Amino acid sequence: MIQKNETLLEIHDLSVSFRMYDAALEQKELQVISNLHLRVRPGEVVAVAGSSGSGKSLLASAILGILPSNASVSGHLHYKGRELNSQLQKELRASKIALVPQSVNFLDPLMRIGPQADGHKKPYPTEKRREIFASLGLDGRVERLYPFQLSGGMARRVLVSTALISDAELIVADEPTPGMSLQQALHALKMFRALADEGKAVILITHDIDLAFGFADRVAVFYAGTTVETAPAEDFRTGPEALRHPYSKALWRALPQNGFEPIEGFQPYAGSLPQGCLFAPRCPMATDKCRCEKPPVQDIRSGEVRCFYAT
Repeated sequence: MIQKNETLLEIHDLSVSFRMYDAALEQKELQVISNLHLRVRPGEVVAVAGSSGSGKSLLASAILGILPSNASVSGHLHYKGRELNSQLQKELRASKIALVPQSVNFLDPLMRIGPQADGHKKPYPTEKRREIFASLGLDGRVERLYPFQLSGGMARRVLVSTALISDAELIVADEPTPGMSLQQALHALKMFRALADEGKAVILITHDIDLAFGFADRVAVFYAGTTVETAPAEDFRTGPEALRHPYSKALWRALPQNGFEPIEGFQPYAGSLPQGCLFAPRCPMATDKCRCEKPPVQDIRSGEVRCFYAT
């Protein structure tokens, strides 16, 4: 069994691109994730935060090996020290690595909810499933329903239950809480926290970062397809003075409870990324060096940051 101080999932220099055709029907490569780094250990919840289009959900698909056929992946993914290639991904999916997908369309429309939540395995873990359903506010009749008979919030809670029922070592939860009430969302996050406390690892991809701060051990901030900072969650609870990257600080200030302060500009589109630092066009600290060179990842104050001038 892997120990808590060891790495369960190691992602280094991950890049994902898609083969596409432009208006002239010429094929091109559109890179949407570049040089992404992430490390996840047993016993921890790593929250992945960032604006829409920053590559969070694509990361989940890359880990599971469920990207579309026109995708190309490069870089290094290792699970317990083994290269996470397509064969190993197939072996680990739904057994050692569980996905809580963002879309409720992942539910089989022709199958009742109970067997789906059990992971299509026999004998079905009926009692465990009913306990988890009840804890998520799903009554006994839900197991006999079909997906089209569920509300959006109910369907999302069913998706959360599939990971909680499994014996997976790594749970990748992609936006698990939208459509839930605050109480339901908090309860779901508490259950992910409990799984981590039992020794499992959880990657929590979320827009509800203010909720995630209370349950995560570390927070990885994505911007334009890469990680710009990974830091202890306590730093995000403390405030911008404890953070390292200008975007992380801007993200903190943009939260409603912190003043809802916007910054000028917008996240660059994958097809027109700047030459140097991806955040340079919006960064008040940017210099000519930032605009021409890509900053390396540095270890600073128990965190990692991609910035020339972070302290």
